[in-house]
Amino acid sequence: MGKIRNILFIMADQLRADYLSCAGHPTLQTPHIDGLAKRGVRFDRAYCQAPVCGPSRMSFYTGRYMTSHGATYNAVPLRATELTLGDYLRPLGYRVALVGKTHMKGDDAGMRRLGLDPNSSLGVLVSQCGFEPVERDDGLHPDQGVDPDLAYNRYLRAKGYESENPWHDFANAAEGPNGEILSGWYLRNARLPARVREEDSETPYMTDRAIDFIRDSGETPWCLHLSYIKPHWPYIAPAPYHAMYGPNQILPAKRHPRERENTHPVVAAFMQHEESVNFSRDEARETVIPAYMGLVKQLDDHLGRLFAFLEAEGRMDDTLIVLTSDHGDYLGDHWLGEKELFHEESVRIPLIVYSPDAAADATRGHVEQRFAEAIDLVPTFLAAAGGTAQPHRLEGASLLPLLEGRVPDGWRDATFSECDYAFREARQILLVPPDQARGWMVRTGRWKYIAYEGFRPQLFDMETDPDEYVDLGESPAHEDARAAMAARLLAWLKQRRIRTTISNEDVEKRTGNAKSRGILFGVW
Repeated sequence: MGKIRNILFIMADQLRADYLSCAGHPTLQTPHIDGLAKRGVRFDRAYCQAPVCGPSRMSFYTGRYMTSHGATYNAVPLRATELTLGDYLRPLGYRVALVGKTHMKGDDAGMRRLGLDPNSSLGVLVSQCGFEPVERDDGLHPDQGVDPDLAYNRYLRAKGYESENPWHDFANAAEGPNGEILSGWYLRNARLPARVREEDSETPYMTDRAIDFIRDSGETPWCLHLSYIKPHWPYIAPAPYHAMYGPNQILPAKRHPRERENTHPVVAAFMQHEESVNFSRDEARETVIPAYMGLVKQLDDHLGRLFAFLEAEGRMDDTLIVLTSDHGDYLGDHWLGEKELFHEESVRIPLIVYSPDAAADATRGHVEQRFAEAIDLVPTFLAAAGGTAQPHRLEGASLLPLLEGRVPDGWRDATFSECDYAFREARQILLVPPDQARGWMVRTGRWKYIAYEGFRPQLFDMETDPDEYVDLGESPAHEDARAAMAARLLAWLKQRRIRTTISNEDVEKRTGNAKSRGILFGVW
């Protein structure tokens, strides 16, 4: 074992925290991810800061809450002036690269104002979320179409998959009895195998690109963000993974009839979305979830291949590895589909951290119950690279002390998340203007409090009601608990980092010394 030299930051899009065997899933076996957990620490109470791809990832990459970085939904640009992971690590000598997805929308207007050419060396970094795009592939084109010139599409065509858009027609579609293309966008087709050979599908392809990067990286320390698109929809898996699991192996739906009685207005509006209506049907769950499980199993198998490569290259001895997800997936729980709201199935994420440093030996295989947040990764990577903490910008905290069995003073006893549902049909159903379609969550060990602008709050007792079936938002007996949690939320909002262009140390140096700098005011 040795000191940390490289960083491998793995993200699997829309992977639920409870869909790993090391997290207790009874039928889905993920031995390679479990093996990483045995060599590192699994954070059982890790939370994303916005349970939607774009804003969640921007919190991961900036180390800041959604309110602070301002990219509140998919395709909402991240400010060109916002620092990201690469801005913290490159000055320390790191090559910071991307293979896979970021779901980041560049701030084109901000770059024009600054005179930045997006094709220049600096412009590429600013427009690619601070990463060197070894291969960026969001699956979807930023304009929500599919890019026929995507590198993966070119790869598939070179392999003989003849189509303008083989990403859809082969990797994310099945074949009907008469040779017709059955799109993976339709849930009913999830039980069928994708038309692509397994070795040419998205997960092995991205794994190969990551292996190529690591093999060719040379002596420069690197941070590689390997960002898998799956198990995010379209829910369709190549053979044999499409048929590895059946309806008898899926988790029972975590939902209760009382959730449809006096339902919170925002939740009720989301229940009317097409994905929620369909996922509330047993037929849809029994069709889709086996495919979702197959995609997770495929991910685990190829991570096993990646970890074996790292072992053979000696990189397990000098590489910090993080495995996580940007958010979860309702899969019909709570009568909902997709993600976005604040139930545990949506907002809690898997988080496994492996450090090669001998200082972490005491915690190997440990399951950490303290709260961790997505915004903790940038401070963790910065500390691992030997950088200086920057608390005037970064709102998370380094996880390295917890990996080494030390608990820093004042470690958080609550976790926070946010949502902006302005772009969703729920806002129109509720007749809410776009700038008021906001929600916030604060969760402590016992309570989860949710506030939606313009509506009553929600409150759940996570000790007596861990499945979140009983909304205490209007319970007279819990008025004091709601008031206390509302105060916690307000205190958190007042602590956001807004003075980001000057450090706290510089503030200290400039405090009370105006006279010594020749500035005399109020002197007799």
